[in-house]
Amino acid sequence: MFSPDEILLALLIFVARVFDVSLGTFRHAMIIRGKRLIAFFIAFVESLIWVFAVSKVLSDLTSPLTAVAFAFGFASGTYVGMTIENMFKIGEQVVKVFSVKGQKIALKLREKGFRVTEFTGQGRDGEVILLFVQVKRKDAKKVLEYARNLDDSCFLVVEDIRWRESSLIRT
Repeated sequence: MFSPDEILLALLIFVARVFDVSLGTFRHAMIIRGKRLIAFFIAFVESLIWVFAVSKVLSDLTSPLTAVAFAFGFASGTYVGMTIENMFKIGEQVVKVFSVKGQKIALKLREKGFRVTEFTGQGRDGEVILLFVQVKRKDAKKVLEYARNLDDSCFLVVEDIRWRESSLIRT
């Protein structure tokens, strides 16, 4: 069926694609978070690996195994890259909590050291308190848990935020 050399080449292409696509996925996350220097170095390594992988596929267009390895490596690399990026939890998020018990939740979050901004709003069933809590990504789950423990019917929204230190105005 396939020679040992074809299988080895396909495996090499697969591994190269997993690495370069994982790096690319992570690089996109760094771009979104404004990490220019990290994105620069990742892009350099990613492109070197990509050139290597493409050159290997193009060197033998007769083997469908190399094309399948290239495609499977791409798909696997996307999954691996997303997993790696999630492990690092780089960046900031805002957790928005909508609750009739917003003041109680805000007090608890402040006791835990979180910065909380409160707004009063009108919901479907009456007045609600909207809380904005800016947190490191790794701490967002804690905020969600604290809010749910105090109000299991609260509505929660988590969004990534991007900011640059030089653009902040401190008073």
